[in-house]
Amino acid sequence: MTAPVEPSLRLSFHETRTKVILRTQPESHEQLVRLTARFSSGSQRGTLAAEIDLEDFLSHLAVLNQWHDPAGVSFSPDLKALAEGSVLDSQAVDSRLAAGHRGLDFADTVTSADVPAQLGPAWRAPLTEFQTRDIAKLLSLTHGANFSVPGAGKTRTAMAVYAALRHAGKVRRLLVVSPKSAYEAWQDESAHCFTAPLAVRVFERHTGADVEVLLVNYERLNRYQTELADWLSAAPTLMVLDEAHRMKLGVRGTYGTACMALGPLARHRLILTGTPAPNGAKDLESLLSFVWPGHGRRAVDKAVAGGDLAHASKILRPLFTRTTKNELGLPPTDIRVHFVDLPPAHRTLYSALRKRPQGTSDAEQDEFTRLGKVLAYLMMASTSPSLLDKGFDRYEPLPFHAPPYEPPSSGSLRELMRNLPRYEMSPKYEAVLRTVAENARVGRKTLVWSTFVRNLTTLGVALAKFQPAVVHGGSIDRDEQIRRFRLDPDCMVLLSNPATLGEGISLHHVCHDAVYLDRDFSAGRFLQSLDRIHRLGLKAGTETRITILLSRGTIDEEIHDRLGKKMDFMGRILDDPSVQELADPDEEVAPWGMDATDLRALLEHLDYPGI
Repeated sequence: MTAPVEPSLRLSFHETRTKVILRTQPESHEQLVRLTARFSSGSQRGTLAAEIDLEDFLSHLAVLNQWHDPAGVSFSPDLKALAEGSVLDSQAVDSRLAAGHRGLDFADTVTSADVPAQLGPAWRAPLTEFQTRDIAKLLSLTHGANFSVPGAGKTRTAMAVYAALRHAGKVRRLLVVSPKSAYEAWQDESAHCFTAPLAVRVFERHTGADVEVLLVNYERLNRYQTELADWLSAAPTLMVLDEAHRMKLGVRGTYGTACMALGPLARHRLILTGTPAPNGAKDLESLLSFVWPGHGRRAVDKAVAGGDLAHASKILRPLFTRTTKNELGLPPTDIRVHFVDLPPAHRTLYSALRKRPQGTSDAEQDEFTRLGKVLAYLMMASTSPSLLDKGFDRYEPLPFHAPPYEPPSSGSLRELMRNLPRYEMSPKYEAVLRTVAENARVGRKTLVWSTFVRNLTTLGVALAKFQPAVVHGGSIDRDEQIRRFRLDPDCMVLLSNPATLGEGISLHHVCHDAVYLDRDFSAGRFLQSLDRIHRLGLKAGTETRITILLSRGTIDEEIHDRLGKKMDFMGRILDDPSVQELADPDEEVAPWGMDATDLRALLEHLDYPGI
């Protein structure tokens, strides 16, 4: 009896299930080395084995055609199923994009009329017309992207997609990767949408087998990648990236690398974000690369190559669904930019941060120049240079004095910076105090945003009579502070930063006024924070007012200009005029999201040599 021929190349999962192991025979050693070199992540594991990142492998399956013995290539059953599914995904994407390129509508296999029946008898939550439309399109795709604006109910839409896939027997589990702030929304929807609430758990290292919905934040992905890979592989799973712009760096970032490694293990993949391209096409490329490894990147590159972003949006439209702000039927926002002028001492200090002022010693100026090259310091200084003085505690409120003292006619810039609150009140603080007081007088609560915790603690003291709630990354009673703002009639102001509270929280039922003390270059973070108080469920006729404070002649103006350009880009790539409208608010009379162009704007503001 003839012995079976040993495969010349065997392919299987690495034990982590995020890599592929290639093994060969001694006579094919050199061919393995050459094959491995064709993958960017390929590395040798001895003379007869190599490993490749799973996403890289699936993106370049065609490289296997260059193996000297195609008939001798053998896949393990689970890897073969995954590779075949990736090929089918590629064909589906190509078909949809080809139809879009010809200006044709792709015939979705699921219509809005089909959705109620597909959700199954366990579903009980109401859906809007646009949510039903989006669900139908996502169910017509094996994997999909929901780029609906913040506040459009993307969590419920994703839950409905899961319900339909579960009812059809295609998945049994749901893995949600999201910021911690979004856990509450997923837990609430899991209980509200189904006749029998789903078993929801926040990820722990040893997650029970009875868990149906697993929540994990982006920060934990890399550390527990192996455990999550095992959970994904144990049963057919829908993997959802909520606030997916968190991994916009793709394989260039820690979050993106982990997502790209885990994604192929999910039976179905879905991304949710209202700001898919906050800094340009590269962000969109990374997101779609998670949904369709390899093909997403090439699709975006090809679509935007001509530079016509409106055209690119139409070409890419078959790959995503989007509900625009206008479709929500919300009352419009009243967005105003309010400029403030810096008082004399404040202006002196800010000028010193930018360039050498008259009468300043070289040694002192060297110190201020070093500080001035850091964006965060300029952002702080646009509100109050005293924020740069660390004091005894980095969160220590600034000690303003009323009435103010007269500043000395001489002294060092360091002393002036440290004692500035005794001489002048920050005009931005004054504007916030005035706005909160006016709103409180007529029973309107105010949400105040600032990037810097010390601004929040300072305002917390200044606004004490309005019993402020304060939420930042160091808050240990975050949930209690939010509960108090929502329910306590005497708590008239919430002070927070977009990095902590800019996502996953709804405040539109109790608050309709927001003030921005400062902003960074992140357009996505700004748009997300705007929608905390302007989202689905807002009562008709509600007046939502947004005030953006800018100090004249400071980095504020550069940031405002760059944010406008980024939101204009997003409006064009998504073919959504409502995004572009936010880029040009009416001016009122009388880590920071930076890209290369933002950096140039910063250096120009600093009068940096050579710019």
